[in-house]
Amino acid sequence: MWPARARGTRRGRECGYAAEERRRAGAMARTRRYEVAASGRWWDAEDNRWLPAGEVHAWEQGMNQTVCGLSLHRSQLSRFPSVGWADVLPESGGAADEVRRVCPRCAAAAGRRGADARPGWRRTNPRP
Repeated sequence: MWPARARGTRRGRECGYAAEERRRAGAMARTRRYEVAASGRWWDAEDNRWLPAGEVHAWEQGMNQTVCGLSLHRSQLSRFPSVGWADVLPESGGAADEVRRVCPRCAAAAGRRGADARPGWRRTNPRP
């Protein structure tokens, strides 16, 4: 005889409307954290680490492509998981010393977050 399962479960996973709502709520609460993939790299003697150079793209860990859709391997992009997206923007000055170009599609998707970044778009006079 098979062991009794809780109602609304299937092979150890929840199913049904309530489970879908819980999954959606968890996905919406998660904020995306973008790291950097770049076409080149340079050695920073002060920090003793490799930093991105050339053209930089936003990249999420666990993905094999950039936010704009380029394959990391085919495009020969190096991953920099320790460098955050906000650090490579030229306005930040952080790891942006050797950055020549920021991908505009990745910048639009990942945002130009930083200390001096303007706030996101917000409706000022919504209809009732």
